[in-house]
Amino acid sequence: MPELPEVESLVEFLRERAVGRPIAAVDVVAFQALKTVDPPVTSLPGLTVTGVGRHGKFLDLDCDGVHLVVHLSRAGWLRWRDDLSGARPVRRGKGPLAVRVRFAPEDDGAQPGFELTEAGTQKRLAVYVVRDPAEVPGIAALGPDPLATEFTRETLKGIVNGSRAQIKGLLRDQKVIAGIGNAYSDEVLHAARMSPFKIAGTLTDEAVSDLYDAIVDTLRAAVERAHGIAAKDLKSEKKSGLRVHGRTGEPCQVCGDTIREVSFADSSLQYCPTCQTGGKPLADRRLSRLLK
Repeated sequence: MPELPEVESLVEFLRERAVGRPIAAVDVVAFQALKTVDPPVTSLPGLTVTGVGRHGKFLDLDCDGVHLVVHLSRAGWLRWRDDLSGARPVRRGKGPLAVRVRFAPEDDGAQPGFELTEAGTQKRLAVYVVRDPAEVPGIAALGPDPLATEFTRETLKGIVNGSRAQIKGLLRDQKVIAGIGNAYSDEVLHAARMSPFKIAGTLTDEAVSDLYDAIVDTLRAAVERAHGIAAKDLKSEKKSGLRVHGRTGEPCQVCGDTIREVSFADSSLQYCPTCQTGGKPLADRRLSRLLK
């Protein structure tokens, strides 16, 4: 799933390639992906992309005041095409293509643009056309952005104080902190040397400070690694930069212990026993509260 660092890199990528371009056409292939009707998606052709931003994991293209907002969900991705003039006509309900956005042709006839695709059978990619990003329910409910200057140690302390949630689930809750998903919550907790099952409200001030540093440093480092990388290469770059997530059975890069996994109905977490749980393996059982 694309998380804050990857979406931030897509923002940078699109600012360089899409800003200033008039939209020629928007083809919605997967009708379930379009979540709004007013303004209609047909209002976008003729408008110019004037800015690109991010709200948590949401990608926001400002098109002369009308916003094309995208949430890539678990298996969605954005693929830039330097020339879509020869692209095959869309076949609704066939293949991974969900939306195709074409920009005005260049002088040589090439028509740049991008495609939103989604792998798998569970179609959760979401596209919104709105006048204000706050009209998107998921954006309106977002917690603070962990890379914003307003996100301080005191902010995090206020979030965890009194909370009975496990810290892994708390970090993944977009209404609490925006942009962190399954992968980077594993990475943050490894950097903070903290068990994913730790109850948030039991953290000491020192532990909160360590967790804050781990959140900010982990995300900033991931954003820096992704800087300047083409959209098509971001997935592989993300995987190569992860130290524990997705590395079950491999040695921990910090202590050499074996990375272990806890599996759930539709996801899993990875951790290092030596670094995070005092050497004690966690019970591999389903905890529904962790999946919220």
